[in-house]
Amino acid sequence: MRSLSNILHLATKELRGLLRDPIMLILIVYAFTFSVYTAATAMPETLNKAPIAIVDEDRSPISMRIIDAFYPPFFLPPSLITHAEMDARMDAGLETFALNIPSNFQRDLLAGRNPAIQLNVDATRMTQAFTGTGYVSSIVSAEAQEFAAGYRQDAEPGVALVGRARFNPELDPAWFGSIVQVINNVTMLSIILTGAALIREREHGTIEHLLVMPVTPFQIMTSKILSMGLVVLLAASFSLAFVVQHLMEVPILGSIGLFLTGTALHLFATTAIGIFLATIARSMPQFGMLLILVLLPLQMLSGGSTPRESMPEVVQFIMLGAPTTHFVMLAQAILFRGAGLTVVWPQFMALGLIGGALFAYTLSHFRRAIGTFA
Repeated sequence: MRSLSNILHLATKELRGLLRDPIMLILIVYAFTFSVYTAATAMPETLNKAPIAIVDEDRSPISMRIIDAFYPPFFLPPSLITHAEMDARMDAGLETFALNIPSNFQRDLLAGRNPAIQLNVDATRMTQAFTGTGYVSSIVSAEAQEFAAGYRQDAEPGVALVGRARFNPELDPAWFGSIVQVINNVTMLSIILTGAALIREREHGTIEHLLVMPVTPFQIMTSKILSMGLVVLLAASFSLAFVVQHLMEVPILGSIGLFLTGTALHLFATTAIGIFLATIARSMPQFGMLLILVLLPLQMLSGGSTPRESMPEVVQFIMLGAPTTHFVMLAQAILFRGAGLTVVWPQFMALGLIGGALFAYTLSHFRRAIGTFA
């Protein structure tokens, strides 16, 4: 109880210190309001190694030609699946495109009946969904026309590709960009606020007061993580409720409570990173330089802006050790696809393990470094 009381008192002190720092307050407000709004329409439109699955119900020469037409670098080698697996795999976020070639497709094509092929698109992957639909349509049409030309020389056959954009029917980049910006700002602010809180103690000389008080390094570090994590969690909740849902009218399919629970686990890891960087840096400018080296890879390679399948396999494997990778996966699954705990529990477990490891290592380093702060 004495330890908990010390942590709560220290956390209250951190919140009071934050309230007296207008620059930090402005940064928090900007990051979860104007930044979210302005970044909502700034999503790139590129196609590289897009994952695609094909349901081949026809099993004909033309269907095999279509399957063979999808290859790197625009697409990954197609996964051949059954019709029953298609929705489940898209719900799990395994593919951006799922192409369904119906039975008797070759017969209807050669008979001039203009058969239709259904294309399912995971529209949450905005960087691939916009341009990828056009690529798939062009490839299917070209293969069908070339195949039919070998059998008859009359009017060119027409293949109707029926697209269905999952989770973002209007393919509105603002739906995706606003939520991704909230996710990125949660990571950025949690590292900045905790690191700045420790450096502020050193610059103001109050760290010396803490060293002579009956508090432990664990209590000091936990209080900073608790207070700054709470601030970011409340700011993210406000941004989702008022900026994303109310102002921008972006529908959120999943549970906000489940997302905030995952956010709390993510903050446990990223706030520890902020403390660690602050123990290495000797001043705020040095902390800012270290922040750039750490924050940019965490955000760019986490899968939020570019799907992980488009990255080299080595990068994908390395980034499994980063909390942002698992946070982006669970956030997109919950907020976009309405996933429950039965789907995202592996990401929750990964965040818990990564956060625990980062906290333990940072606490060990903080104990060694705190004596040199005075």
